[in-house]
Amino acid sequence: MITYWQQENGRLVKKDEEEIDSGRNTWVDARCVTRDDIKELEEKFGVEQENLLDFLDPDELSRIEKNEDENYIVTIIRLPVFSPSDDVSYFTAPLGIIIKDRFFITICWTDCEVLKDFAANRVKELSLKDFPAFTIRFMARADMMFLRYLKELNRRTTSIQNEVMRSVQNQELVQLQNIQKSLVYFTTSLKSNQMLLEKFRKTRIIKLDEEDQDWIDDVEIDNRQALEMADTYTQLMAQTNDTLTSIISNNLNIVMKKLAILNLVLMAPTLITSFYGMNVKLPFENTGKWAVVIVTVLCLVSIFITNAFLKLSDKPVEATIRKKTSLKQKQAERKQKNYLKKQDKIAEKRGKK
Repeated sequence: MITYWQQENGRLVKKDEEEIDSGRNTWVDARCVTRDDIKELEEKFGVEQENLLDFLDPDELSRIEKNEDENYIVTIIRLPVFSPSDDVSYFTAPLGIIIKDRFFITICWTDCEVLKDFAANRVKELSLKDFPAFTIRFMARADMMFLRYLKELNRRTTSIQNEVMRSVQNQELVQLQNIQKSLVYFTTSLKSNQMLLEKFRKTRIIKLDEEDQDWIDDVEIDNRQALEMADTYTQLMAQTNDTLTSIISNNLNIVMKKLAILNLVLMAPTLITSFYGMNVKLPFENTGKWAVVIVTVLCLVSIFITNAFLKLSDKPVEATIRKKTSLKQKQAERKQKNYLKKQDKIAEKRGKK
């Protein structure tokens, strides 16, 4: 779907194709593009098909280059995406940006919160007159969404950890694995965007004024903060996986211990029953039906005593496991709090400046 936007009184206004003022800059917003949309972009704006295919590649990395033949600038930015219907709810997608004449064209194969914020005028001090600044604003909004989604992933991880402490199930393990995948996607995309920011400084493809340079400094700080948070949460996830492995191993040992003791207990009735199947003299053979009752009662009493013994012996083991897991969780929470305090201090210093 292709939408046209022009700015009026500081706000982006949706326009039909016939209402577009050719003398003003226009944002061409192409999301969830179809084959017809690709043909339209190729015919109207002279975008090469090779560039369009790069924009639709989910694994395309961030970059900036100039197409000398068609005389337009191509920029690719990685944006965070939240899709609750997918198994991996948090992932990233490339946003293709083309600057040609008075048109600022964005192309993405899916929809995301960043594009919705721009279309809903939730981004302050936005101007379509300065295309380089408009591009930097997309990167700034992407970093903000990265930070928000990383905090949400951390909250989900904590809630799943609390559930795992009660019982380990396959569903919880799959959720943790999906969160780990999301962290890998975020880390890779943030590193790619960081390289793009460095290239913005060195390249002369886009002309940046002093205000744009200041914006790049702020965006670079936010991008590094998001990258450090992603690395920290990845390390915490690795510690969580180690803790889960220890819990599963301990639970398996406890179950095997119970089965071994139960097997030994059941061997006694089997041995007694086999003796009474022999053609020899045995105790209680002259008591008639009472022999079966006495043997059954003895077996049941032994089973109850063994079960009580197993329950009493499991309590200290479970207590030690809980202590170990709680200590690891407290250590991880302390590291996370210390990191957030450092980031708050950095933000305060930056605000004072």
